[in-house]
Amino acid sequence: MLFWEDFHEGQVATGGRYVVGREDIMAFARQYDPDPLHLDDAAAEATRLGGIAASGWHVCCIFMRLLADGLLLKTDSMGSPGVDEARFLRPVYPGAVLTLRRAVLETRASKSRPEMGLVKFRFELLDATGTVVFDNVCSIMFGRRNPGARLA
Repeated sequence: MLFWEDFHEGQVATGGRYVVGREDIMAFARQYDPDPLHLDDAAAEATRLGGIAASGWHVCCIFMRLLADGLLLKTDSMGSPGVDEARFLRPVYPGAVLTLRRAVLETRASKSRPEMGLVKFRFELLDATGTVVFDNVCSIMFGRRNPGARLA
């Protein structure tokens, strides 16, 4: 189990693997984002994307799956106070293989809750070529191994 103390500014890790399926793109779109970009080949080909691509919200869900599996389920996560930034940098097409890279931007102990610390991350979804397709900056609250301990 990882705690707040296990994260340090500058740490970078990459992991996970998610293959984006055409049927997954369409099923997500039918339920949550029924734009023709995500559902209709002819309509999607007529756009600047040139073909069916995943909804940005679908990409967020893929990000969350990789984050949960690769990090959160192995930590004393206490949730997040919110997202500072989420950017969709490149279309995600059927067959894309995505991995998650995380970089610790800063850490700080909570002043009001000694049992908790906050870690600010930059998360990136990378395609098989290493191109960043999605970028997210947010903080996550983690339990402290030694609540209230003085920092060195």
